[in-house]
Amino acid sequence: MNAPLPDHDAAHARARAGLLFGLAAYGLWGVMPIYFKLLKAVPSIDIVAHRIVWSLVVLALLATVARAWDQIGAAVRNPRTLAMLFLTALLIGTNWLLYVYSINSGHILAGSLGYYLNPLANILLGRFILKERLTKLQWAAVAIAAAGIAVLAAGALGTLWISLTLCFSFATYGLLRKIIHVESLAGLTVETALLFPVALGWLLIGGAEGRPMFGGGGPETALLVAAGVVSTVPLLCFTAAARRLPYSTVGILQFIAPTLQFLLAVAIYDEPFTWAHGVAFGCIWTALALYLGSMVRDRRASQQLECSEMAEA
Repeated sequence: MNAPLPDHDAAHARARAGLLFGLAAYGLWGVMPIYFKLLKAVPSIDIVAHRIVWSLVVLALLATVARAWDQIGAAVRNPRTLAMLFLTALLIGTNWLLYVYSINSGHILAGSLGYYLNPLANILLGRFILKERLTKLQWAAVAIAAAGIAVLAAGALGTLWISLTLCFSFATYGLLRKIIHVESLAGLTVETALLFPVALGWLLIGGAEGRPMFGGGGPETALLVAAGVVSTVPLLCFTAAARRLPYSTVGILQFIAPTLQFLLAVAIYDEPFTWAHGVAFGCIWTALALYLGSMVRDRRASQQLECSEMAEA
């Protein structure tokens, strides 16, 4: 029989898993504009309605395979948990709608700015709400990233409402999902089920009014149906990461997604790249290097201290 892992080894394993989940989530979100650009002819609210409807189908299958229905039932029977999940459902629904709108209205850069602002919100929420500690080097990283984003925001005032709403909705969603004692799959299933009646009702009303419920047919229909998987996988990875990592670390990882979105916007979709974008990129990646460097240094110091204590014992 294998001996149980020491507490610090178990914590490191949990952190490694959280890091992999976080990289998967933000990498997938970073390239997602390519997917939704293929659905540009479909109204944003219809795309989001399909995301919700088909996501529930995918989640129900996953819950059956993972035997998570007991967890889902426990969450639904707890009034406080259900109320919190209702709030997170509204937040993620708003975020999805505005995100798709920003892509298909030609404002990918505005959307990515929102997700650049989000890590700073995560780090600050982690510090002041969850009482997570930051080192001086990590505070310096936050300040540098904030300076870069301030320069970027000053050049994008016309679409700043998109950026701020995306930032607020997703930062608050992540914080609440971290403090709600519900596993990733169970929580997301309940959230999606709460949004499902509205989404299905919207599609049915549209069909009754003569709007095509499944887009223009063919590839467009297939993309709408597949939106359930496309939406569910990264969100499950994100909530799994949020439960395993300090919220400030989740925040710094999120720079991956908007950076990929920036590159797509400029290199593929011909949105203008200004000097402000260049300044922001330099500041943000400098901040990322400082923050990750601080994490590595602290981990090495912790390991050296443990080795010294073991040697003395």
